[in-house]
Amino acid sequence: MSLREYKSGNTFPGVIGRTVDKSSPAWPEPLRAKEGTPNILFIVFDDTGFGQFGSYGSPIKTPNLDALAANGLRYNNLHTTALCSPTRSCLLTGRNHHSNAMSCITEGSTGYPGGNGNIPFENGFLSEILLQKGYNTYAIGKWHLTPSHQLSAAGPYDRWPLGRGFERFYGFLGGETHQ
Repeated sequence: MSLREYKSGNTFPGVIGRTVDKSSPAWPEPLRAKEGTPNILFIVFDDTGFGQFGSYGSPIKTPNLDALAANGLRYNNLHTTALCSPTRSCLLTGRNHHSNAMSCITEGSTGYPGGNGNIPFENGFLSEILLQKGYNTYAIGKWHLTPSHQLSAAGPYDRWPLGRGFERFYGFLGGETHQ
């Protein structure tokens, strides 16, 4: 039996009878990506270069990554910031690291504009945009985009992955961890 769904804001199309056998349920339709939209897998590797992956001409065989790259898009004109956190902020927002207040890694926050480590919420993350379009979002690995003083169990949590458009997160928030 398939679920009967209806658009949010519309009248309930089910039936509420005197007993369950005289009733039929219906659920509000969840937000979903449109039919035919592509899957998106966004892979960010820290401290690597073109020489590490076969899909970019490496002498090392990376068959699984090569297969993913063969069926997708590969970008090769990224200007890095030479540091992991600022570069990651640029990739996830499409903005300059100073616009993201990430002139350095989060542990090096200065408290000055462009360097306080608090990525502005108006600098939307790719994950936030995709989530609004019905995609499911999942982050795995090193986050390193939350100021150090906001990493404790006391929060705040709005700059953690689940606060920036990811529905699930499996990884570590800080930078220097033994993986």
